[in-house]
Amino acid sequence: MAGGAGWLALAQVGGERGIAPIAASSDIEVLGIEVDVKADTGLEARDKAWVEAQVKAWEKIDGPKLPDSEIASLVSAIVVQRERLGPKRYIATLGVVFDRARASRYLGNEGQAQRSAPMLLLPVTMSGGTAMVYEQRNPWQRAWAEYQAGASRINYVRPAGAGGDSLLLTYGQTSRRSRVWWRDILDDFGAADVLIPIADLHYTFPGGPVEGRFTARHGPDSEFLASFELRADSPEQLPQMLAQAVTRFDAIFARALADGTLKPDPTLNIGMGDLDPRIARLVELGRRLKAQDAVAEQRSEVPTEESDGTITAAPINTPPPEGSVALYTVQVVTPDAPSFDDAMAGIRGGNGVRAIGVRSTAIGGTTVLTVSYAGSIGQLAQALRDRGFSVRQGSNALLISR
Repeated sequence: MAGGAGWLALAQVGGERGIAPIAASSDIEVLGIEVDVKADTGLEARDKAWVEAQVKAWEKIDGPKLPDSEIASLVSAIVVQRERLGPKRYIATLGVVFDRARASRYLGNEGQAQRSAPMLLLPVTMSGGTAMVYEQRNPWQRAWAEYQAGASRINYVRPAGAGGDSLLLTYGQTSRRSRVWWRDILDDFGAADVLIPIADLHYTFPGGPVEGRFTARHGPDSEFLASFELRADSPEQLPQMLAQAVTRFDAIFARALADGTLKPDPTLNIGMGDLDPRIARLVELGRRLKAQDAVAEQRSEVPTEESDGTITAAPINTPPPEGSVALYTVQVVTPDAPSFDDAMAGIRGGNGVRAIGVRSTAIGGTTVLTVSYAGSIGQLAQALRDRGFSVRQGSNALLISR
């Protein structure tokens, strides 16, 4: 059994599943330059096409007019995205990388705007009814791993996806709302928040076009930023489509950063810094409601006239009149969502409990309930102890926990 469990754990984290991201460079990379040049030979056509691509890329980043030779001196690399070389013709899609140190004297402070906080990247692939992140190598993961993010305004934290990453960073994690859980994961990767680029791929038929719908989401609540659609004429062109999608995503994230949308969620900073004004207002509202409830509870200690089958505010330490129930305040320690569900089920099963009303829910704190019970508060306390709760009894309320 132990050997079998060890083999299963190895199968879940072993194998070739990680793709190490390329080293980020601060050089200026311009991709997607289309060239189509004819010459006496294929090699001559290629050389002319590369010079043409350098000029087009320089114009694309709004560089000043310079001689071709001067522009060539600023280039540190040519990236061949796709090419076809004939006897006298060269057709290609190229990328041009300019050395930032040399090009900065012409471009000024271009590209040196403030960068974002470190953002954990979870690239989700959806295809054939399944959702995948790092469970196995996939083209969407590779597209992000090969993206040159050094010149981007977004500070991406790109896991390789090897080892335990494939167990921890899953599609299910994107729907979790627990800030404690998210904080643990972000701390492990040195990130402040999370970015979720989703690629929903539809293969029309084997060997046919691939349609992609891409959605950008952000934060532990998976907030929507933008979406777009692209199409590849065949599976062979899928890598080019995904590379184009990555560039589009980076532009979306950069735009969200510029307008103030892309910033770390303040609720992730557990016990740190000042509260967001919106959260502070909610806290203040909760305090006011709590004060109002305390006044109502004090008034409820006064017995009312007996009535058949009706709810009455009976004396705290004596049973309510025959045929009626009393309302009691029960505070429940709920450190997480499962504890809330467990408490609700446990209280409902208590002997004599007729109904439960939720006055306020506080996951990670104390939830306040109103319990309709046919008996005194002492009898209710004993009924909850019989259900496995630890009970502290006050003058007009109970505090319980597991």
